[in-house]
Amino acid sequence: MPVVLRERGYAVFFYMYDLSEPIHVHVRNDRKEAKYWLDPLVMAWNKGFRTQELNRIEQILHRNHDRIVTFWNREQDKRR
Repeated sequence: MPVVLRERGYAVFFYMYDLSEPIHVHVRNDRKEAKYWLDPLVMAWNKGFRTQELNRIEQILHRNHDRIVTFWNREQDKRR
């Protein structure tokens, strides 16, 4: 489970077995978790985050989009 970044208490990560899916990340804070597709940025599901937190997460993902995509692609290349 590579963690791409940590910001404001949120861990942004993906599961290695998810690399066959379109690019996405999971975001966790405490027992709350959400999944976001990145192109375009859309929430797939949410377990526990309030609307205000989801807005904050989306800002973080938008700001770090290029970094996340680069990390995702690097991990895919390692698997080939």
